[in-house]
Amino acid sequence: MNHLSSRLLLVLGSLASATVAVAESTPAAAPAAADATSSLSAPKGITVRAGYEVTVAVEKLDNARFMEFDDKGTLYVSRPNIGDVLTFRDTNNDGVYEPLGTFASGLKQVHGLCFSDGWMWMSQSSSIHKARDTDGDGKADETITVLKNLPGGNGHWWRSLLVTNDTIYTSVGDSGNISDETNTDRQKIWRFALDGQRKTLFASGIRNTEKLRFRPGTTELWGVDHGSDNFGGPLGEKPGNQPVTDLNPPCEFNKYEQDKFYGHPFITGNRVPRYEFMKRPDLLDLAARTVAPEWSFGAHWAPNGFCFVDPAINDAKKQFPADHNGDAFVAFHGSWNRSDRAGYCIARVLFDDGRPYGLLKLVDGLPDPKGDAVRPVDCVMAPDGSVLFSSDQPGRVYRLRWIGTDEKK
Repeated sequence: MNHLSSRLLLVLGSLASATVAVAESTPAAAPAAADATSSLSAPKGITVRAGYEVTVAVEKLDNARFMEFDDKGTLYVSRPNIGDVLTFRDTNNDGVYEPLGTFASGLKQVHGLCFSDGWMWMSQSSSIHKARDTDGDGKADETITVLKNLPGGNGHWWRSLLVTNDTIYTSVGDSGNISDETNTDRQKIWRFALDGQRKTLFASGIRNTEKLRFRPGTTELWGVDHGSDNFGGPLGEKPGNQPVTDLNPPCEFNKYEQDKFYGHPFITGNRVPRYEFMKRPDLLDLAARTVAPEWSFGAHWAPNGFCFVDPAINDAKKQFPADHNGDAFVAFHGSWNRSDRAGYCIARVLFDDGRPYGLLKLVDGLPDPKGDAVRPVDCVMAPDGSVLFSSDQPGRVYRLRWIGTDEKK
């Protein structure tokens, strides 16, 4: 059987346009890898931009959420509702990832993953751990809790996590929709030393940033943030008649910087105040302090995870044309509170000179009325240069790559 026939190939098609939302635990049975004899059917309604290919990397993976690779090519997938982290490996380089083991279990709301210096770091809503597999069986042999008793557990409980050679960056979002939590540790990005000491405020005014990453070749901290809900509520909007909320406010792609304020809950998008705070005497000052998004996404698209196309990997593996270098692939989970659903896609955010300038949908998968759907959660660049994206409905991991021409630009 040839290389392509061993994987499930999804429908390819050109997208006509790029028009421009909250989830204890016992180890579950290991999921199956995709293969040629699988009875799995392609998600209904999914379209893929011409020149790209989507195949199934891991099938039947309930509650597949965030992903990370270690330095040996092992794929880690967190499942917060189940409370575990599973491991997979592509043993024959065909783009299909076979189950390896349960790396960690009993971790309610386990979410963020970040590999650094031989350790896989994992965030729960209120704690951060690091663990490592010393014998290659895909199971953690040593686990250390670095931070505990952090705020979280409710509302937008997803704790972001980035670990560098000397710093932990982490955040947890709004406990509600537009709560004023100025005097709490929520809605902020914090820095810690690797031992959990030296807590320092990094940035504030975020609503629900679930993943943090450096742009390749820099120490610029980037994240995607959810816009707030019911923007037009104070105007008297009702279900079925919400023309303002349907298109406001935007979701955001932000470059987070030390001591900067990003507006939430008072200011949204490009310095637009929420109606609920119009009587605050300091509203103009808050607007003046607010850092506007580097890029605004559609309202309620719900960007959860993302990855950058690392030029060092792409130049070596050539899975995408060279003009993709430095761009971001963003996973949009999709709206729950728009009259017409939106999001449910993987989009490429185009960068030039370190700043976004455009967006192209690559995979579009609005849910079928019967419930079959693609609801992307996270993206990660694989060692072979392709991009994997997870979907928690249905529970799978997909592989995305470029096949448009034989010659890679």
